[in-house]
Amino acid sequence: MRRRFRQVDVFTAVPFRGNPVAVVLDGGGLAPEEMLRFAHWTNLSETTFVLPPTVPGADYRVRIFTPDRELPFAGHPTLGTCHAWLEGGGVPAGGDPVQECGAGLVPLRRDGGRLAFAAPPLVRSGRVEEALVVRIAGVLGVERAAVLDAEWVDNGPGWVAVLLADARDVLAVEPGDLGGLFIGVVGPRAGDAEDGDAAVEVRAFFPAGGVTREDPVTGSLNASLAPWLVRTGRVTLPYVARQGSALGRSGRVHLAGDATGQGPLWVGGDCVTCVAGYVEL
Repeated sequence: MRRRFRQVDVFTAVPFRGNPVAVVLDGGGLAPEEMLRFAHWTNLSETTFVLPPTVPGADYRVRIFTPDRELPFAGHPTLGTCHAWLEGGGVPAGGDPVQECGAGLVPLRRDGGRLAFAAPPLVRSGRVEEALVVRIAGVLGVERAAVLDAEWVDNGPGWVAVLLADARDVLAVEPGDLGGLFIGVVGPRAGDAEDGDAAVEVRAFFPAGGVTREDPVTGSLNASLAPWLVRTGRVTLPYVARQGSALGRSGRVHLAGDATGQGPLWVGGDCVTCVAGYVEL
């Protein structure tokens, strides 16, 4: 069947400098194994399939696949899918879109040309046990003393986050076998001219197909890092996170919200369509 297709670059206004997501806009009738097969073929960090909503209040439903498994939620696919849905003629029932996914309903908002999603709640939080911190340091190829702090920040994919001293240390990381871990690494930026308005440098590592992969720009990780960084006084809202530098990308994730934590945390970024057409599935 011929289905509408978009490939959207997320967290950038400049094509090919962010994180791409493949979006099948007419996902109805596809079995999960067919979705997974196509996601494996695209070989992107995520591929999404848009379906009719199944619960009140949602404008559309999305299923999100990595090359080897389905995710309940992921950040850049949420923004890229919404961008493609709106571009493809989708009209929200309310003022702003509401997405249904495995993590529940995710509100989005439009701020000029930029989309943002309300960060979902964590499914796991808290300090990381020392044995695991030691293991993570070994995986990242750094001394245990270089890990200044570590915390579970899992909002679906399984993120565990570590703080290093600064952006240079973050960019110097060369990870080994993750052993099934999804690891986010963050460090403060110095604020020089190269940084622009970025407060922190972020990298995200995940296992796929038996190898370690790095995600260019990661909405879910930045969404879960922000409350931790704000609570511990390392950043204040609003702020911008830079990600993708080690891969030759220039992603920018915009974090905004109520600094007291009473309101939603909004995770935003620019989106640009790089490929538009049809796919036979």
